[in-house]
Amino acid sequence: MLASGSPQRRAILGDLGLDFEVRVSDVAEDGEGEPRAVAVENARRKALAVARPGELVIGCDTLVATGSEIWGKPADEAAARATLRRLSGRTHEVVSGLALVRDGSVRVAVEVTAVTFRELDDAAIDWYVATGEWQGRAGAYAIQQRGAVLVSRIEGDYLNVVGLPVAALLALEPGLMG
Repeated sequence: MLASGSPQRRAILGDLGLDFEVRVSDVAEDGEGEPRAVAVENARRKALAVARPGELVIGCDTLVATGSEIWGKPADEAAARATLRRLSGRTHEVVSGLALVRDGSVRVAVEVTAVTFRELDDAAIDWYVATGEWQGRAGAYAIQQRGAVLVSRIEGDYLNVVGLPVAALLALEPGLMG
């Protein structure tokens, strides 16, 4: 069971050939605090909110951070522009908290990927905001789509940046693939 409505997470699990269902939780997500702790707690809450006896539930929360500052999903175009300006020419962390819940047992992991943006001028930011890809995206971008042009380098798990750290998932549940 996937406790997320994220199309990216569904696509990643589907590409792995896993049979799963989606049950979206409506829990409120924290947006303040130490980024790793926030991501893990949000993932834990999501998984526990939809867990039923006997099911393995995957909860995940991905956020973007510069130091202790968390860049969530921007509310509007102005917020998206401000986020992209802040990330321009800098390295930020994409932090995913992962929680696996089964019969009350909770196992958690955190994955961090460093992403460096190239210097973005106003024209590049305006172009990207006009694509609409920033909507519903932590850090106001989608690396797997047009947002790839914003990025000069990543260090770590690419799928973490997309939205689901597969290596961390398999470390928590090695038998997931068969």
